Amino acid sequence: MDSSPSERLTGLAYIPRWLGGVGCYIAFGLGGLLTSLTILPLLRFWPGTREQRVSRVQRAVHLMFRGFVRMLTGAGVIDVTAINVERLSGARGKVVVMNHPTLVDVVVLISLMPNAGCIVKQGIWRNPFMRGVVACAGYIPNRGAELLLFDCKQVLDSGTNLIIFPEGTRTVLGSVINDFARGAANIALRTKTDILPVVLHTNASGLTKQEAWYQIPRRTIGMRIEVGETIAHIKYDTQAGGDAKMARLLTRDLEDHFRKELE
Repeated sequence: MDSSPSERLTGLAYIPRWLGGVGCYIAFGLGGLLTSLTILPLLRFWPGTREQRVSRVQRAVHLMFRGFVRMLTGAGVIDVTAINVERLSGARGKVVVMNHPTLVDVVVLISLMPNAGCIVKQGIWRNPFMRGVVACAGYIPNRGAELLLFDCKQVLDSGTNLIIFPEGTRTVLGSVINDFARGAANIALRTKTDILPVVLHTNASGLTKQEAWYQIPRRTIGMRIEVGETIAHIKYDTQAGGDAKMARLLTRDLEDHFRKELE
């Protein structure tokens, strides 16, 4: 990925980019609906253990998202470069944390990981385009704290990696990152799970929280994904200072790491 921003499209030159970007989203939505009604239920109920069925669906979602990323790349919306990506493809049962500057971050990340789950908002479970996908893939609904922790432990113990965005929402425009919440640290410490940090650098603004999905960026967003080294949860042994203190310390260290890398 070139660190310098690409040319900003204006006038008639922007129309193909806009049509291509909007077309990608429409294809993604329709594809999600169709596969949730056809392919994913077939994979889910094909003979095998529950873990095998969920793994098949997760891999199918990974391939679907990889196809969507290729579509966005072909349309000139994004350009992705991944560093140390083998750390993602080889990870099992880890909490994967990443900063969250754009709308498509989770799609890009899962396109690089055949073995990934995530916590999704209750609203997505009511979305007809996405409900079938998240249910078949064994994703976790964001419900009460104790139930959420129980669900996370089950997913991590099965070997699935759990994606969490500590910012909670997309980065505020003009900020390096939002302040980190302690959710990722609490889950990692209370389930005794190691953390894999992933830093996402972008060289142009676009697909931010302040913009609607159809506001396709006029500059190609260069995305450089750097997969860091695993952070062992044992370094933050809760017996040394209690759950709350260690969660605060781990959250602060994670936020400092991301700020340093992004700045």
